[in-house]
Amino acid sequence: MSRLQSSILIVLSLAISLCWSSILDTVAELDKLDLEFDFIVVGGGTAGNVVVNRLTENPDHSVLVLEAGGSNAGIIDIIVPFYSPRATPNTPQDWNYTTTPQVALNDRKIQYPRGFVLGGSSSVNYLGYTRGSKEDYDRWANVTGDSKWSWDELVPYMYKNEAFAIKPNDTGKYNPAVHGFDGITSVSLPGFPASIDSRVFETTSELASEFPFNEDMNSGYHLGIGWEAQTVKNGSRSSSATSYLAPDFVKRSNLHVLLNARVTRVLQTEKSDFRTVEFVQDLNGKNFTLTATKEVILSAGSINTPAILLHSGIGNATTLTSLNITPTHHLPSVGQNLTDHALLFFSFLVNSTDTWETAQRNATLAEEQFDEWNSSKTGPLIDPPTNQLGWFRVADHLISSIKGETDPAAGRKTAHYEIIFGSGSFTPAPPTGNYISIFPAVVSPASRGSVTLPNNDPLSSPLINPNLLLAPLDQLVMREALKSCLRFAAAEPWKDFIISPMGGINLTSTDAELDAFIRQNAGSVFHPVGTAAMSPKNASWGVVDPDLRVKGVRGLRVVDLSIAAQYFSFLLIRYD
Repeated sequence: MSRLQSSILIVLSLAISLCWSSILDTVAELDKLDLEFDFIVVGGGTAGNVVVNRLTENPDHSVLVLEAGGSNAGIIDIIVPFYSPRATPNTPQDWNYTTTPQVALNDRKIQYPRGFVLGGSSSVNYLGYTRGSKEDYDRWANVTGDSKWSWDELVPYMYKNEAFAIKPNDTGKYNPAVHGFDGITSVSLPGFPASIDSRVFETTSELASEFPFNEDMNSGYHLGIGWEAQTVKNGSRSSSATSYLAPDFVKRSNLHVLLNARVTRVLQTEKSDFRTVEFVQDLNGKNFTLTATKEVILSAGSINTPAILLHSGIGNATTLTSLNITPTHHLPSVGQNLTDHALLFFSFLVNSTDTWETAQRNATLAEEQFDEWNSSKTGPLIDPPTNQLGWFRVADHLISSIKGETDPAAGRKTAHYEIIFGSGSFTPAPPTGNYISIFPAVVSPASRGSVTLPNNDPLSSPLINPNLLLAPLDQLVMREALKSCLRFAAAEPWKDFIISPMGGINLTSTDAELDAFIRQNAGSVFHPVGTAAMSPKNASWGVVDPDLRVKGVRGLRVVDLSIAAQYFSFLLIRYD
């Protein structure tokens, strides 16, 4: 069977599974049903599908999801875990956003992928499942004045979410006491060995004081290096679309999904009441409106949720007026506080052909790998390209050396930076030779940016400015993280394997040389949060209260990562 024939069979099998559901393509199909909806969820993505699943557990709730993108079914680069880097950017499943010029990155514009497909970014991300540190959640609870957002209060929801699948060789790679096994989102550890696995963990033994082994980074204590948990089920991606909208759920008579429905605004039907959504199905076509009897729930993500609010007149009244948008509710925090993780693409030439990019140069090998995955869900394609992650802190005296800034991490058990290990495949392969990647990322950033509007056209792309590495503290952390990667790669287990770092830097490079390399090569991990930040009920700042209601209005909530005032690796939805 050819690869093309195999792909067609996959498409047909997945299309058949969709017949169980009320997943619709056009407003005309929806109109024929002549339904009234209690809740309208804007965005069938990572968070939105959780919300609709939980709401429709109650048969008395009628729920409609409006998803701007199309179906996730049958898209090979989404389904196959190893192909995840192909899912974005510049694909039909991507919003294809770019940032504004980033001052700290030599004024470069950065591609900024967001999932434009059912499942949202959970359908196009790199499948890592990390919860962050306990201190992150506890700080969130303290900031918002609501203890229900603390780690201890949310752990039961983490277990309820997770269906952790154990493989025969997983002993010692995770702690079963900190996982759920009967949930909805499938989670597993890597199932195919990479050539660098043993060397990574040999280094944790040799340099244990700096790079300790962590049996399970999802325990609430994440410092150290361990195996990456991944949202994979039986060799295929587990997204919010395949889990929370699985056939057993979407066949519910009170659940409907309308695809290709791009929401432009939420409309005020009476003073301070926003229960009507405006949307289009054709960029040059007519506007449609639908009204929820109870609530509209924005789950459009950290970029599109604030953009919809702003186009609806909810934001800074002065700024909106300057764009010829009529203010409907003055809420200056909308679109502010954008927080993201800066990533540095950094690789090493190696003395080996046993790295993933070998198949990029060998079409026959690539087809053999796909055929193995397609026939048995085995082989190298069953995992995304990363098997290990590490989380680390910068020395206190270095943090305190930056005048005017305090430690942005939630506590002394929370990382400043992450290291991502890949056996090739992430960046374009060099003309000759093989490589591995050891990427650092700043995960407790001090820099803050914004999502704003260029004009009053709701179909225009928003202005995305994460201000990556703008804060001097973030620049220091990235420089120290890069030095850490170089020290890791210089350890004894890599002596006969690594030839040299790529990019013209090494352990003898000066800080100025490292900074220049960072400015020219850093980008983003695409983890935007904070643009509709949650705050205490009576606070004058923020966009939503701890129950996720938009402040000062009725009938409107936000349920996605835009509500996070700081970054969280994993967000669970509490919708009481």
